[in-house]
Amino acid sequence: MMPKKLERSHSMSRVQKTLPGFDTALCEMDRGATASEQNMWLFEIAWEVVNKVGGIYTVIRSKAGVTVDEMGDQYYLLGPCNENCIKTEVELMEPENPLIKRAVDSMRKSGIKIVCGRWLIDGYPNVILFDIGFASHMLDQWKKDLWELAHIGIPWHDKESNDAVIFGNLVQWFIGEFRAGFDSEEKPLIMTQFHEWLSGVGLLLCRLRHVDCCTIFTTHATLLGRYLCAGNVDFYNNLDKFDVDKEAGQRGIYHRYCMERAAVHTAHVFSTVSEILAIESEALLKRKADVVVPNGLNVVKFQAMHEFQNLHAKAKEKINDFVRGHFHGHFNFDLDKTLYFFIAGRYEFSNKGADIFLESLARLNYYMKKSGSKMTVVAFLIFPARTNSFNVESLRGQAICKQMKETVADIQEKIGKKVFEHALRGETPKGENLLSSSDMVQLKRCIYSAQTPNLPPVCTHNVIDDYRDPVLNYIRRIQLFNGPDDRVKVIFHPEFLSSTNPLFACDYSEFVRGCHLGVFPSYYEPWGYTPAECTVMGIPSVTSNLSGFGCFMAEHIADPTSYGIYIIDRRTKSLEESVQQLASYMFDFTRLTRRQRILQRNRTERLSDLLDWKNLGVYYRQARQLALHKVYPELFDVDEEDGPQPFRFPRAASAPPSPTSSRASTPLGTPPASDDDED
Repeated sequence: MMPKKLERSHSMSRVQKTLPGFDTALCEMDRGATASEQNMWLFEIAWEVVNKVGGIYTVIRSKAGVTVDEMGDQYYLLGPCNENCIKTEVELMEPENPLIKRAVDSMRKSGIKIVCGRWLIDGYPNVILFDIGFASHMLDQWKKDLWELAHIGIPWHDKESNDAVIFGNLVQWFIGEFRAGFDSEEKPLIMTQFHEWLSGVGLLLCRLRHVDCCTIFTTHATLLGRYLCAGNVDFYNNLDKFDVDKEAGQRGIYHRYCMERAAVHTAHVFSTVSEILAIESEALLKRKADVVVPNGLNVVKFQAMHEFQNLHAKAKEKINDFVRGHFHGHFNFDLDKTLYFFIAGRYEFSNKGADIFLESLARLNYYMKKSGSKMTVVAFLIFPARTNSFNVESLRGQAICKQMKETVADIQEKIGKKVFEHALRGETPKGENLLSSSDMVQLKRCIYSAQTPNLPPVCTHNVIDDYRDPVLNYIRRIQLFNGPDDRVKVIFHPEFLSSTNPLFACDYSEFVRGCHLGVFPSYYEPWGYTPAECTVMGIPSVTSNLSGFGCFMAEHIADPTSYGIYIIDRRTKSLEESVQQLASYMFDFTRLTRRQRILQRNRTERLSDLLDWKNLGVYYRQARQLALHKVYPELFDVDEEDGPQPFRFPRAASAPPSPTSSRASTPLGTPPASDDDED
């Protein structure tokens, strides 16, 4: 797409056609020089701007850098005022642009508190944050206006919807003031990108009050879809059968659904973050997505391939320290032959696939016992749940392990000195001369104190009402209690990880690097940042074809399994078949040698370019260009051939010709892989 009258340095199609080769020399990445010349402005609006309340925060925060590279100071992020986040994330300063400052000052004169500054993230973008508390006295009038304009009524008790109405009106007020500041002969190109229903009222009002701007609405998950899946319905098989008005009304969210659907239908361009969400949106919101805008990450590439492998080894050693303490008294497995699997995210037991993960772990335990495997799998489940304290046994285990480590280090130092002295005298040291009786007594005391008749705990915390907890109840059902004969051990950590955690001395990203496999067989996951984060860190992962990430990888990689991306079929297979497939994938993974796992991590890390915003940002540019064409058709053309060109990663050349992970049969009869050729 190219403007007819405005000069451009490159055509839009040229930008998009760089995707297959991942050419980083993208057009118009001049930090806003071209946008300023064309009088082009971009406002991105979301409730999560400088407000860490959901996954969209990660999208906005990580994408800002590449957007600033394109738009420079012609780009502004609009969001609510969260004082706690502002203190640590925003450098306060008044707007430098006179048009922006005029609009801000005009609203301030009416009693609205507005915070302006720069967000302290990659790109250092401009932010304008509205304190909705200073406009709450206008809520009733604005709700009346919304009813008269769109016939959407908001109940007084729904605080979240009331906040959305206030925020939407403030956003529309600001954009209207900004547009009014231009001279009558000027023709600014104002683009507005709204994320999710909480910002949708602003888009709706911009359209109904005829503000001269392009509008784009991006949904990251439909409201009704989340509620329906939370109710354990057969969602995807009944998408075209739901009575959406009835379902929204029964769940008390009809007014929210109306706000979302109105924003979708009034937007010039409607976009979703994945193909699977586009199908869902067409069924529930009754509009087909114009553009799919996949989520990306800021990828930090290492100069040498072995650097991220070294980080994996260092992070794994921290997890090893935790495992030594957690399994004290029952530490009967070799850490060099131990694999760490994990699942993490919001505590949505079925939606996140925790149910089939646990069921598959029970099958995996059976497979490994029957095949005589010498490997051990430690599976971590990290979901935030209500707890009141750490488990005493977990803390005691870490204390015992620490004490034993200090004792052994002290004895080791003494033995080292004795060996050195014997060597100086030209004597060959003997065992009875190295370890004194007092040292032996001290060592035995540590060993005996570590013994315990109780099995290692399956949970690191005391969960409130644990008899209702879905993870603990499922563990009881499958009876994975960390017994000495179990090849699969389970640890439920009902709290997000941080470096201040007394059990895990690492944060989440470090923990991910130290694991061997992330397992995310989600049932409802419009995108899925957790497997994407694994991929950019070079950690293989399991996903499903009902997640946006899984669909994206299946579309763009010829053989995802060869790159360490295992995709579970939850769309066409039964639940039992999906469980068997996941158990088979995990069992095959345990049979890889260390060298094979290293090669696979190298191949996984190679996919990080695919998820880099430097490449995926082209989809957002496509959405903006389409919106400009719809509003200013006399200035912008749309070429049918424009758009990201189809491309597929070929199968990895270093992958074995017949990967064991492609088998569908029960894998008990296969001989275990040999570790003789390991590094």
